[in-house]
Amino acid sequence: MSDASTSSRTTRKPKGEGHSRRGEILAAAERIFVEHGYEGATIRKIADEVGLSSTALYMHFPDKGAILQEICRDAFARLIAANAAVADEDWPPIQRLRRMIDGYVAFGFAHPNAYRLIYLTRPVEAREGAQDMARELGAGLFTTLQATVADAVTAGELKGDPSVLAQAIWATAHGVVSLMITKPYFPWADRQLLVDTMLDAVFAGLPRP
Repeated sequence: MSDASTSSRTTRKPKGEGHSRRGEILAAAERIFVEHGYEGATIRKIADEVGLSSTALYMHFPDKGAILQEICRDAFARLIAANAAVADEDWPPIQRLRRMIDGYVAFGFAHPNAYRLIYLTRPVEAREGAQDMARELGAGLFTTLQATVADAVTAGELKGDPSVLAQAIWATAHGVVSLMITKPYFPWADRQLLVDTMLDAVFAGLPRP
C-alpha cells in the first residue's frame, strides 16, 4: 500500500455520535464559508476538515445550503434564547434594554464567523437560505427588542416611536460589532471599553420625556 493511501486512511476520524459529528461539521463549515466564501466552500473541503468522506458527510446534510441554513438557525436560536432570558428579568425596561444590547454585542464577538454569516451575508449566501433565516428568526429578535423599547417608553424612561428607537439602537450595536470583526487590522481601543463607551453614548443620547 502506498504512503498516500495510508495517510488518507489515517486522517479519517472514527465514527462518533451523530449529534457530535453534526456539530463538528457545522463548526468546520462556518470557518470555511467565511474563509473561502460560500461558492468556494465545497462539500469536499468541509468533509476533509472533519476527517470524513464526502459520502459520509452527505449522510448528515444533503448539500452545503442545508449546512448554511443550520448554522444560521443555530446562531439565531442562541440569540433568541439570550434575549428572552433578559426580557423576563425583573429590571426596569431601560436596564433590560441595555443588557439585551450588551448580550447581542457579546454574541457577535464570541461567534464572529456565525455573526458574519447571519448579518453580513453576500448575495449568494442570501440566496442559499441565510436571508430566509434572517427574515424568519431575526424578525423575532427585533420584535423582542422593540417590545422592550416600548416598555421603556410606557414607563416614561424614553420618548419616541419604539420602532425608530429600536432600529437606531440595533444599527449602532451592529456597527461596532461588524467593524471590529471585519477590520481587525485597525488599532482599536480596548474592546470592552469601546463597547461600554458606545452604549453609554447611545443611551445618554436617547430622547427622554
